Amino acid sequence: MSEIVVYGIENCDQVRKARAWLRAREIPHRLHDFRRDGLDATRLSGWLGRVPWDSLLNRRGLTWRRLDPARRTQVVDQASAIELMLEEPTLVKRPVVEHGDRIAVGFSEAVYESLFGDGGR
Repeated sequence: MSEIVVYGIENCDQVRKARAWLRAREIPHRLHDFRRDGLDATRLSGWLGRVPWDSLLNRRGLTWRRLDPARRTQVVDQASAIELMLEEPTLVKRPVVEHGDRIAVGFSEAVYESLFGDGGR
């Protein structure tokens, strides 16, 4: 079984829900906390090779709302989104869960059931 990694921040409600869902099904995983462990360009680029940048950029959270409006308007494409998410990793929609070559962005029981329905194997 490939390692399951939950990327996010420890006190995020959606990360907590995802981890509780995994724990309830006894699916081993580890947390990669953006605040503690950071986010590198290679990992972010890998995610963006599988999901659109605008689905990975969290425009609903507090970090986005606190950004200067002029800075927000500069995010117009993948390159500008990458730059901003590397500066402020908490702008990544959470959680991002990696399981082998598959990823899930955000928490959805239906998506997790299809991804881990076999117990993560």
